[in-house]
Amino acid sequence: MIGARAGSDRYAEEYAERFARLAAEGGDPHGEARFCDALLARGSRVLDAGCGTGRVAARLAELGHTCTGVDVDPAMLAVARRTAPGPDWHLGDLVALDAVGLTPGYDLIVAAGNVVPLLAPGTEEAVVAQLARLLRPGGLLVAGMGLDPAHLPLDEAPFGAREYDEWCAAAGLERHVRYAGWDGEPFEPGAGYLVAVHARPAEPLLPEHL
Repeated sequence: MIGARAGSDRYAEEYAERFARLAAEGGDPHGEARFCDALLARGSRVLDAGCGTGRVAARLAELGHTCTGVDVDPAMLAVARRTAPGPDWHLGDLVALDAVGLTPGYDLIVAAGNVVPLLAPGTEEAVVAQLARLLRPGGLLVAGMGLDPAHLPLDEAPFGAREYDEWCAAAGLERHVRYAGWDGEPFEPGAGYLVAVHARPAEPLLPEHL
């Protein structure tokens, strides 16, 4: 992912502390996990792609799912391993997931927190394809991402909802639903945030003329 930071160890701690403060102040830091949990049967296998400090995977594990997290930042993973020992944490680059040695067959893969827009430019389609291959037939890819500078740590969005749909389609995934946030707000043209759910078909896709 782009945007590697100097003093990354401290940045990882501050990131985790921000969500801890939110919870202490009565806020809800688990919108992504709640959204994903509603799509799953209890005890499902979940991959948190770009898991950071592990907030989403840790909460899904608390809700009864078997969770794995992958992130390229060792400082972020150090926080995850210290604060949430339940999930299986892996250091790895999403563009080279084969090297991580994950077992395919996930019921759901979640990429929250602007993971896809912050990938190295030009690697997005390859990452989506690798994530799609790790899903079981009928499994879901859930991604949340900003579509404008107000929802991104970037000066401009590197792509839009249409491009993301195209990468998913090229990976053999079908669009299931779109929202404008993790609380299920309707997605309208011009929305600044996208939560997209794509599914790996339970049966192979066939040409329309067959």
